[in-house]
Amino acid sequence: MAKDDKKVPAQTSSDGDVAAFLTKVAATPAPARGDGPGRLIFAMDATASRQPTWDRATHIQAQMFQETAALGGLALQVAFYRGFGEFRVSSWQTDARRVVKLMTSVFCLAGKTQIAKVLRHAVNEAKAGKVNALVFVGDCMEEDVDALGALAGELGLLGVPAFIFHEGEDAIAAFAFQQIARLSGGACCRFDSASPTALRDLLSAVAVYAAGGRKALEALAGRRGGEVLRLTHQLKGG
Repeated sequence: MAKDDKKVPAQTSSDGDVAAFLTKVAATPAPARGDGPGRLIFAMDATASRQPTWDRATHIQAQMFQETAALGGLALQVAFYRGFGEFRVSSWQTDARRVVKLMTSVFCLAGKTQIAKVLRHAVNEAKAGKVNALVFVGDCMEEDVDALGALAGELGLLGVPAFIFHEGEDAIAAFAFQQIARLSGGACCRFDSASPTALRDLLSAVAVYAAGGRKALEALAGRRGGEVLRLTHQLKGG
């Protein structure tokens, strides 16, 4: 494994990475507006390696849903894996309080990654009904990257971009996450425990965009400032 690590350049976090990620969110085709709210699958790696930063991350993740309350709309499905093959998915939720309760009730348990199950589930959901985006938060990858790429490509054909949030600096995970994002038409950005505000802004941007499109994202920038405001300046310049 150490030998393979040398072949993949380590990914580092920077303001440029965050700005590029937000720009990619804004460049994603606006979600089709139907009779119902936007639909977002939110998947989490809940294996033991994420335990040190788990509590802070889950609270930040829960906050993103609250940004969409006034948009009339985001239906969120929470998914996570952990332990010995455990993979769970909630029903579609539109109640922010219930979503927050779901996210904050999950705890970590040692086990291997199950990213393929996440992607396969997203493909099946998209075939059954419109899904505007998939969000995945994880720190490592222990699977066949080519198999993950094939599933990500299916998501791309179905119009479901995967927005990947990479915690930490694992080079193998960075490479795989970038491939999944590229093949699905999404984006990947790294974060760490020292950048909770960046994670909050990135997650909120994806959630708001899935619920209300570019105009809603620009409105969020006006309220939030920071990285999201920087994004709107780029959009206006373009």
